[in-house]
Amino acid sequence: MTVPMTAAELYRHGLQLLLEKDIPGWVDLWDEGGVMEFPFAPQGWPERLEGRQAIADYMRHYPDHVDVHDFPDVKIHQTTVPETIVVEMRGVGRLVETDSPFDMTYIAVVTVKNGRVTSYRDYWNPLAVQQPGVDFAGENR
Repeated sequence: MTVPMTAAELYRHGLQLLLEKDIPGWVDLWDEGGVMEFPFAPQGWPERLEGRQAIADYMRHYPDHVDVHDFPDVKIHQTTVPETIVVEMRGVGRLVETDSPFDMTYIAVVTVKNGRVTSYRDYWNPLAVQQPGVDFAGENR
Protein backbone atom coordinates (compact mmCIF):
# COMPACT_ATOMS: atom_id res chain seq x y z
CA MET A 1 0.00 0.00 0.00
CA THR A 2 1.37 3.39 -1.00
CA VAL A 3 1.31 6.11 1.64
CA PRO A 4 0.04 9.42 0.19
CA MET A 5 2.49 12.32 0.18
CA THR A 6 2.31 14.77 3.02
CA ALA A 7 0.98 18.24 2.22
CA ALA A 8 4.55 19.60 2.15
CA GLU A 9 5.80 16.79 -0.13
CA LEU A 10 2.85 17.22 -2.49
CA TYR A 11 3.36 20.98 -2.60
CA ARG A 12 7.08 20.67 -3.41
CA HIS A 13 6.27 18.09 -6.09
CA GLY A 14 3.74 20.54 -7.56
CA LEU A 15 6.39 23.27 -7.73
CA GLN A 16 8.68 20.92 -9.64
CA LEU A 17 5.88 20.16 -12.11
CA LEU A 18 5.33 23.90 -12.64
CA LEU A 19 9.06 24.37 -13.31
CA GLU A 20 8.83 21.55 -15.86
CA LYS A 21 5.77 23.31 -17.37
CA ASP A 22 3.74 20.15 -16.75
CA ILE A 23 0.40 21.82 -16.14
CA PRO A 24 -1.65 18.60 -16.65
CA GLY A 25 0.58 16.87 -14.07
CA TRP A 26 0.08 19.77 -11.66
CA VAL A 27 -3.69 19.67 -12.16
CA ASP A 28 -3.64 15.91 -11.47
CA LEU A 29 -2.52 16.71 -7.91
CA TRP A 30 -5.95 18.23 -7.28
CA ASP A 31 -9.02 16.62 -5.82
CA GLU A 32 -11.97 16.59 -8.24
CA GLY A 33 -13.81 19.04 -5.96
CA GLY A 34 -10.75 21.15 -5.08
CA VAL A 35 -11.14 24.89 -4.61
CA MET A 36 -8.55 27.55 -5.50
CA GLU A 37 -9.12 31.01 -4.07
CA PHE A 38 -7.43 34.36 -4.70
CA PRO A 39 -8.45 36.61 -1.77
CA PHE A 40 -6.52 39.61 -3.17
CA ALA A 41 -7.62 39.21 -6.80
CA PRO A 42 -7.94 42.56 -8.54
CA GLN A 43 -11.12 43.46 -10.38
CA GLY A 44 -11.57 41.32 -13.48
CA TRP A 45 -9.51 38.41 -12.13
CA PRO A 46 -11.13 35.26 -10.71
CA GLU A 47 -11.60 35.15 -6.95
CA ARG A 48 -12.58 31.49 -6.71
CA LEU A 49 -12.23 28.44 -8.93
CA GLU A 50 -14.32 25.41 -8.01
CA GLY A 51 -13.37 21.95 -9.21
CA ARG A 52 -10.36 20.43 -10.94
CA GLN A 53 -11.66 21.31 -14.41
CA ALA A 54 -12.04 25.02 -13.59
CA ILE A 55 -8.51 25.02 -12.17
CA ALA A 56 -7.21 23.25 -15.28
CA ASP A 57 -8.90 25.81 -17.53
CA TYR A 58 -7.38 28.67 -15.53
CA MET A 59 -3.85 27.21 -15.55
CA ARG A 60 -3.83 25.85 -19.13
CA HIS A 61 -2.07 28.88 -20.66
CA TYR A 62 0.14 29.80 -17.68
CA PRO A 63 3.44 28.73 -19.37
CA ASP A 64 2.52 30.83 -22.43
CA HIS A 65 2.51 33.93 -20.23
CA VAL A 66 5.01 33.28 -17.43
CA ASP A 67 8.26 31.34 -17.86
CA VAL A 68 9.05 30.41 -14.25
CA HIS A 69 12.72 29.55 -13.73
CA ASP A 70 12.83 28.94 -9.99
CA PHE A 71 10.99 29.08 -6.69
CA PRO A 72 13.70 30.31 -4.33
CA ASP A 73 13.12 30.81 -0.64
CA VAL A 74 10.31 28.29 -0.22
CA LYS A 75 9.33 28.09 3.43
CA ILE A 76 6.65 25.58 4.40
CA HIS A 77 5.06 25.96 7.83
CA GLN A 78 3.10 23.08 9.31
CA THR A 79 -0.11 24.09 11.06
CA THR A 80 -1.74 22.32 13.97
CA VAL A 81 -3.91 20.58 11.35
CA PRO A 82 -1.61 17.99 9.68
CA GLU A 83 -3.34 18.32 6.29
CA THR A 84 -2.84 22.11 6.13
CA ILE A 85 0.36 24.03 5.45
CA VAL A 86 1.20 27.70 5.03
CA VAL A 87 3.76 28.43 2.33
CA GLU A 88 5.88 31.55 1.83
CA MET A 89 7.77 31.69 -1.45
CA ARG A 90 8.91 33.61 -4.50
CA GLY A 91 8.51 32.72 -8.13
CA VAL A 92 11.13 34.14 -10.49
CA GLY A 93 11.50 33.99 -14.24
CA ARG A 94 10.36 36.10 -17.16
CA LEU A 95 7.17 37.31 -18.74
CA VAL A 96 6.89 35.70 -22.16
CA GLU A 97 5.14 38.59 -23.94
CA THR A 98 7.58 41.31 -22.92
CA ASP A 99 10.66 39.23 -22.00
CA SER A 100 10.84 41.28 -18.81
CA PRO A 101 11.76 39.82 -15.39
CA PHE A 102 9.09 38.16 -13.29
CA ASP A 103 9.50 38.16 -9.51
CA MET A 104 6.39 37.47 -7.44
CA THR A 105 6.01 36.84 -3.73
CA TYR A 106 3.30 34.45 -2.58
CA ILE A 107 1.77 33.22 0.62
CA ALA A 108 -0.51 30.20 0.26
CA VAL A 109 -2.65 28.21 2.63
CA VAL A 110 -2.97 24.69 1.25
CA THR A 111 -4.99 21.69 2.46
CA VAL A 112 -4.32 18.16 1.20
CA LYS A 113 -6.56 15.18 1.90
CA ASN A 114 -5.96 11.63 0.68
CA GLY A 115 -2.96 12.77 -1.37
CA ARG A 116 -4.86 15.47 -3.30
CA VAL A 117 -5.09 19.25 -2.95
CA THR A 118 -8.56 20.15 -1.72
CA SER A 119 -8.07 23.82 -0.93
CA TYR A 120 -5.50 26.41 -2.05
CA ARG A 121 -5.80 30.04 -0.99
CA ASP A 122 -3.23 32.03 -2.98
CA TYR A 123 -2.35 35.41 -1.47
CA TRP A 124 -0.31 36.81 -4.38
CA ASN A 125 0.50 40.47 -4.86
CA PRO A 126 -2.21 42.10 -7.02
CA LEU A 127 0.01 45.13 -7.72
CA ALA A 128 2.30 42.91 -9.79
CA VAL A 129 -0.34 42.44 -12.50
CA GLN A 130 -0.22 46.13 -13.32
CA GLN A 131 3.03 45.54 -15.24
CA PRO A 132 2.68 45.12 -19.02
CA GLY A 133 2.61 41.46 -20.07
CA VAL A 134 1.42 40.07 -16.73
CA ASP A 135 -1.72 38.45 -18.07
CA PHE A 136 -1.12 35.01 -16.47
CA ALA A 137 -4.56 33.69 -17.18
CA GLY A 138 -4.79 34.90 -20.76
CA GLU A 139 -8.29 34.76 -22.15
CA ASN A 140 -9.62 33.34 -18.90
CA ARG A 141 -9.91 36.76 -17.28
